[in-house]
Amino acid sequence: MSRIALIGAGAWGTALSIVLGRQNRHSVCLWAREEQVRESIASTRINAAFLPQCRIPDSVAVTGDTAEALQDAEFVVSAVPSQHCRALFEQLVPRLRPEMMIISATKGLEQSTLLRMTEVICAVTNGNCRLGALSGPTFAAEVARGDPTALAIASLDSDLMTAVQREFSDGSFRLYRNEDVTGVELGGALKNIIAIAAGVCHGLGLGHNSIAALITRGLAEMTRLVVACGGRSETMAGLAGLGDLVLTCTGELSRNRSVGVELGRSRKLPEVIADMHGQVAEGVFTTNAAVQLAHARNVEMPITEQMHAILTAGKDPRNAIQELMAREFKDESAFAVNSTPAK
Repeated sequence: MSRIALIGAGAWGTALSIVLGRQNRHSVCLWAREEQVRESIASTRINAAFLPQCRIPDSVAVTGDTAEALQDAEFVVSAVPSQHCRALFEQLVPRLRPEMMIISATKGLEQSTLLRMTEVICAVTNGNCRLGALSGPTFAAEVARGDPTALAIASLDSDLMTAVQREFSDGSFRLYRNEDVTGVELGGALKNIIAIAAGVCHGLGLGHNSIAALITRGLAEMTRLVVACGGRSETMAGLAGLGDLVLTCTGELSRNRSVGVELGRSRKLPEVIADMHGQVAEGVFTTNAAVQLAHARNVEMPITEQMHAILTAGKDPRNAIQELMAREFKDESAFAVNSTPAK
């Protein structure tokens, strides 16, 4: 039996522990930072704080000790919020072994450096690790209850991709290989920004025309940035791009979309975040990083720019929409990229 360490017991980490634990061919250990989460799982097999409707298999161990979680682990899956990734891996480094396969399942960018999660992990470990990224259209609750789900495992290490695909997939959880780590990670991060915008549209009472336009043009600017950063445009037509974008822009389980809905109803961001009770909407953090990254790469991202103004300056969403609709007329080409870096 392979041993898998799952680092992070939020909704997504818990859902992954359920998927892997129900397969009965792994030894799974879930690391949870919060004592109340550990106690809840130990006594009821339920993560009452983050995924209360789903039972965790008895085969999944839970711990607050990183040494115990990582002991003899072949796979290490990181499902912690993006802004905690660096500090956590600095703590884990002494216990990581070069042969371990580390898979980032976090969709976000580090605020201070604009790095993707595998880049953060690589920096902390000085490149002395095997790395991959897991991303795609996934709501934790649906994954946990066994709804058929497909997502991508991305890595430059083909053996890692094959191993993860073989070990993690089952009858309701299917993985596809993709060598475009940049595209897969950026797609998973950037779609959260567009999802907040989709929620704003819903909160304003706008209809399907508006959402369809937003998804399409949102995908266009996501693709521009991905290509400018060295990723592939075709990745954005796949699970980590279009698939995840459609899910989070239209599904009521999306935390990012939910934040947007409340903003569209004229609530203030701090109030909305406070009501999330510890849940993280990665798009709130990613928006600022994406704007900086787009400026550095000289990429035009008008929807992202307007969302940044709404989130950071309290701009009225109605004014943001008016400005988007009044922009200079353009060719529809989704993939035109100015490759000259901004000065």
